[in-house]
Amino acid sequence: MKTSVAFLFAAVARTSAFAPSANNAFTRSVSTNAVPLANGAMSFDRVCREWRCKYTGDKATSESLEEISKLVDEYLPQIKSVSGDATVNRLVCGACLDFKLMTTVPLDDFGPWEEKE
Repeated sequence: MKTSVAFLFAAVARTSAFAPSANNAFTRSVSTNAVPLANGAMSFDRVCREWRCKYTGDKATSESLEEISKLVDEYLPQIKSVSGDATVNRLVCGACLDFKLMTTVPLDDFGPWEEKE
């Protein structure tokens, strides 16, 4: 217990961990078509579409969640084909029994994808 409290205190005390780094190794180019939000404080150049459904049972042993996974595996190539830069994330919420499939594409690719449906 003492070790846990000491570790937590040390982590909270080091607020410099939350400060922006001057030497940020992660950089991402922003599209020239980025859409400004929040009075220019942020912008977005990727759009996410989310599908969700409920599953039954415990997430570790749920047969319905297993069947959802099989369907996603079957259709994953088709889903990713909407854009050469598409990312697909699967999320499982054990508290609300939600399964979420999030597909994110560049802003420029979203319009054509949306028009297909």
